[in-house]
Amino acid sequence: MKQIPIFPLLCIVLFFAGCQNDIEPTPSETSTPTSFVDELATATQSAPAVASTDTPVAPTPSPEADASQDSTVMESTPEVLEPTLTVTSVDVGIPAEKVQLLPVASGFERPTYLTHAFDDRLFVVEQAGRIEVIHEGGVLDEPFLDIQGRVRSDGLEQGLLSVAFHPNYVENGRFFVNYTDGEGTTVVAGYQVSIADPNRADPDSEQVLMRIAQPYQNHNGGQLQFGPDGYLYVGMGDGGSAGDPLNQGQDPSTLLGALLRIDVEDSGQYNIPLDNPFTDDDGLLGEIWAFGLRNPWRFSFDRLNGDLYIADVGQNLLEEINHQSSTSPGGENYGWNVLEGTRCFLQDGCDTSRYTNPIAEYEHQGGHCSVTGGYVYRGEEYSDLQGNYFYADYCSGVIWSLFHQPDGGWQSNEVLQSGLNISSFGEDAAGELYVLDHSEGVVYKLAPA
Repeated sequence: MKQIPIFPLLCIVLFFAGCQNDIEPTPSETSTPTSFVDELATATQSAPAVASTDTPVAPTPSPEADASQDSTVMESTPEVLEPTLTVTSVDVGIPAEKVQLLPVASGFERPTYLTHAFDDRLFVVEQAGRIEVIHEGGVLDEPFLDIQGRVRSDGLEQGLLSVAFHPNYVENGRFFVNYTDGEGTTVVAGYQVSIADPNRADPDSEQVLMRIAQPYQNHNGGQLQFGPDGYLYVGMGDGGSAGDPLNQGQDPSTLLGALLRIDVEDSGQYNIPLDNPFTDDDGLLGEIWAFGLRNPWRFSFDRLNGDLYIADVGQNLLEEINHQSSTSPGGENYGWNVLEGTRCFLQDGCDTSRYTNPIAEYEHQGGHCSVTGGYVYRGEEYSDLQGNYFYADYCSGVIWSLFHQPDGGWQSNEVLQSGLNISSFGEDAAGELYVLDHSEGVVYKLAPA
């Protein structure tokens, strides 16, 4: 087993120095974002002269102005809101009240994501462009994939951001990654596992599905996840800066500020599912499943009922958790940049009736700055956690549970003050949950206290 050096202390210091910068990033050619999953900017900046151009592989159909500062102080436990969608099920468990984190492995460099390939291995994504494997309690000597030469990770929200294994991975050996290339462009690409070694992928097998230009270095989204329908979902931020100066969150003619849904093919291209909500609308992009998102850094599906949870990073005031029923036909507008959470962003007294409200939100106080979405626990080891959705704040390290009650409401509890910089949660093949510490490079397992 290899010993991976701990992420250098100097970089951690620089990271936190960046979090204190209140100047918005400039366009991607020259800018440096101010934190890993969101700039904490409060100033405004004019838009660049030319908007970004979305250039995905040609598909074929198949059969910032600042928010006004609010002096109201919210409690540290997120406010639970009434959902605007009908949900498919509620849980018979109980809301989790306290959890602990059990160390699993350490020595990773800026880990951004963790997942499984339908067996007992854990795959840990490192921001610089590697995917490491945890197997039988140790980290394998060689990475599963190393594409550092293709990945630009000097921006704190850039790099190799996630991996998703094809639902038929056991048969076809295909998986997909989301990264930013040398130009700062978002790349969604497929790769193939090595025929000779199941613990190594072929770095020369890349097939690029999408290239999406980014006008700034931040708000890249980055999540990939296969839904229960077998389609690949792609989370895209609004393109960056602060306040969405290009108004892309409310523009479904761009792939930015949206959750995309595509049907991947063996050819390295993709199709647009015929039941996507905007396939018949002229001028609107068929890849879009939902829009009005600022930076959906992490989203996930409940493996029991297929419901979708989207954690969207806020601007100056609010972080939010959105929920979409598995019966939804898509097309939801989550409100950015008209709304930040449930509050009007651009102007007071905005019309909120056309937007889908979050089910929970919390304010930037107590050290909070940026939401990291997680998963609904569906494992078998800890019955006390059953049915609880877990999420965290990157800066404060606070972890919350969110539970869907029998009466249809939602209850949120603060369950741990971890003190970690939580970049992501992860889920193994059995439904057990994990937490990644971005600064120290440690993987933890989440368990009841």
